[in-house]
Amino acid sequence: MAFFPPIPLIRKNLIIKKLTKCNAFSKESAITFEEAGIINPKGFNKINERLIEQKILVRTEEGKYYLNKY
Repeated sequence: MAFFPPIPLIRKNLIIKKLTKCNAFSKESAITFEEAGIINPKGFNKINERLIEQKILVRTEEGKYYLNKY
């Protein structure tokens, strides 16, 4: 039996860690994934969309992201 790492959980934690480090908590402080230093920013779109649906991540009209503080 093969072990597969929990890729979605790793990606979620990476996004939260990088955006927290950059203090991206509002529309004014939103940044792109490239600016945050997230590897392969165009990859894993399904995971990104799920984070947006769960209201953890917010995408602006400019294509920037910030964390939703709830």
